[in-house]
Amino acid sequence: MNFEDYNLHELLLRGLHEAGFEHPLPVQEASLRFALDGRDLFVQSQTGSGKTAAFLIPIFQMMLTHPDKKMRALVVAPTRELASQIEKEAKLIGKHLPFKVGVFYGGVGYAHQEQLLKKGIDIIVGTPGRLIDFNRSGKLDFSDITILVIDEADRLFDMGFFPDLKKIINNMPPKSKRQTMLFSATLNYEVRKMAYEYMNEPELVELSPDRITVDTIEQKLYHVGSNEKINLLLGILKKQQPRNAIIFTNTKRMAHEVAVRLEKNGIACEYIIGDLPQSKRLKIIENIKSGKLCFLVATDVASRGLHIDDLELVINYDLPENSESYVHRIGRTARVGKGGKAISLVCEKYVYGLDAIEAYTKTKIPVEWADEELYVEDASSGMKISSEKGHRRRGDERGQKVKREKRHAGASRIQEGAMQKAGRIKDHKIFLERNKEKPAREKSAHAAFGKNGIPHGNRKEHETNRPGKKNVRRKAERSPEQSLDARLDYYRQKYGDNFKVKEDKPAREKVSLLSRIIGIFKRKKQQR
Repeated sequence: MNFEDYNLHELLLRGLHEAGFEHPLPVQEASLRFALDGRDLFVQSQTGSGKTAAFLIPIFQMMLTHPDKKMRALVVAPTRELASQIEKEAKLIGKHLPFKVGVFYGGVGYAHQEQLLKKGIDIIVGTPGRLIDFNRSGKLDFSDITILVIDEADRLFDMGFFPDLKKIINNMPPKSKRQTMLFSATLNYEVRKMAYEYMNEPELVELSPDRITVDTIEQKLYHVGSNEKINLLLGILKKQQPRNAIIFTNTKRMAHEVAVRLEKNGIACEYIIGDLPQSKRLKIIENIKSGKLCFLVATDVASRGLHIDDLELVINYDLPENSESYVHRIGRTARVGKGGKAISLVCEKYVYGLDAIEAYTKTKIPVEWADEELYVEDASSGMKISSEKGHRRRGDERGQKVKREKRHAGASRIQEGAMQKAGRIKDHKIFLERNKEKPAREKSAHAAFGKNGIPHGNRKEHETNRPGKKNVRRKAERSPEQSLDARLDYYRQKYGDNFKVKEDKPAREKVSLLSRIIGIFKRKKQQR
């Protein structure tokens, strides 16, 4: 079937062909026939299956075929990256159309977005927080929205945006007077509830409900000790020689550390975290999309909405703790029918999430054992990587200075209030002078107020700082580590013969097995 079979406007067809859209993908073919008739749609489809064009095409077609009606569309997305991606695809498909598209999200100034609203926007794309900000200030009116699209609905609920969504919808025309399209990778309770409460008898379109991940992704995992993950990562990149790749971590600190260590090993890369200024995030994304940047380290901030043509490899440096995050991470590759690879490094810290991921995806991820050659020496070994602070903009630095001043002012107010409450002093120095002959009370004052006269907030903390007292906050001295074989023997004796290890197995394979064992025990403990 071709797009011409849907009797689309010639200017829209022209834009589709120039953008490389020749034949509709399954999700587009299944939903267009309903959406073009003005029906409400509830679409469940795998990530990377072409959902964006599935709602942009009917929006443009409805506006073109009803020029007498003043139609405006609103597309709500959970992240800035996804909103930006939707805006770009809308401008690409609607290249020859007279409609204006604008994107609105936080992390950047209001001035440019306010100017867009003053000029008039036909298709509004945005994240809930910024959309509500403009609505409250009277600069954005939802009462004339005729087409509403909620993209990645499951993620919007995960991020706690449901109250914001309700505020937006309640300021719109009733559901009988607008067309609503809801797209989601999963059909959880919250998504179904919204579909039936805020939509007008929606047509349900399900594609591959039993397969959450696309078949064209080649998945595999390695069990590895956390202290050797960077060595294995370097070995995988050396062996695979990917043209481009995204490496996902679970924390901002680890994203920064992995990026620094890759740089130290001669691999040029950048990293994206939530704290990074939006302008820098967009620049990095543009660089990897254009091919100027080959390797990107990221947290889950990049797991949705980041579309990179022909992304060859996704590596889970940290196995995600959330099953849906795994689906969206590996969904960055093998998009719109293409192929790709996803490799996960499973260590003892995150192995407990593996069973949940396999149950959720209904897939047993193949395990491969890394031989000695796959572990590459790390040039940054032994190097302490400090936390990243250089990504703050000057404006952020000024904001941090203001916050510090407020904290100091707050501390002073707390100190003053504490002294007045004592009823005996107004000044800490006077208090010490009056009690200089009473060492016990002086010590008590120091314990209560600290060196600078600022009161401590936790009594237990005072105890640890008393002279002559052992500081319980110090890390306990580590006992000598048991040998690997001794630890395996311990688990074998405690949990039976299920964990027998062949004596001829390489040491690293034993470590990998041990990491999985520890994860199993953690799960059993949590269940108890």
